[in-house]
Amino acid sequence: MTANALDAGLIQTLSLILVITSVATVELRRLRLSALAYLCQALLMVALLLAFARINPSLYWWAGTAFLTKAVLTPWLLLRFLRGIDDHELKPLIGLGPSVVIAALMMFGFFRFTHIQAGALTPAGVAQADVYRTNLAVASTIFALGLYAVLTRRDALKTVIGLCLLENAVHLSLVSLAPALPETAMFGVATEVVVTVALLLYVIAGVRTEFGTTDTLQLHELRR
Repeated sequence: MTANALDAGLIQTLSLILVITSVATVELRRLRLSALAYLCQALLMVALLLAFARINPSLYWWAGTAFLTKAVLTPWLLLRFLRGIDDHELKPLIGLGPSVVIAALMMFGFFRFTHIQAGALTPAGVAQADVYRTNLAVASTIFALGLYAVLTRRDALKTVIGLCLLENAVHLSLVSLAPALPETAMFGVATEVVVTVALLLYVIAGVRTEFGTTDTLQLHELRR
């Protein structure tokens, strides 16, 4: 089977919603809602992997692992951390209005640029098919939005969520750049995020207990 066997309409629809959930994950000011938006994105990623699995059956294993790690364990860790505490995000470096505009511009700009330049960015033949170009464009857009969250958010938990978006972007890009990746490598990529999130939340919990805040701008206090 070739890329022509893929349901292009389904993949494009899932891709569009994936990008929208990325913006929601970054811009929602209630951390629980942001974690739930990430959960929605994880489920959409699983659906996208299943769509591509029509021509690469090994992706069924990848989708199953992604469901367990990204749609179950990671959201559970995030929501468990938020249990019993105020889930309002600390005021970010950029206000809501300007931030939404910036996120929207990044969403359209990165998607369009990567989709047009996919041939130059990825010389591999498989990446030239339109559905793979769309997937790469989605991956680059999610990566940009995740990096934006990491750089502009003061709340440590929102920074962790931004890192999760970065990992999702890398995960998606491998579908186009390395579709024949061995199953063992797939499992490693998919499970790495759970270990990373667990360790980061453990550190953040300790910082919050010691200093009473998760404001990353105040972490210089750790040097005293």
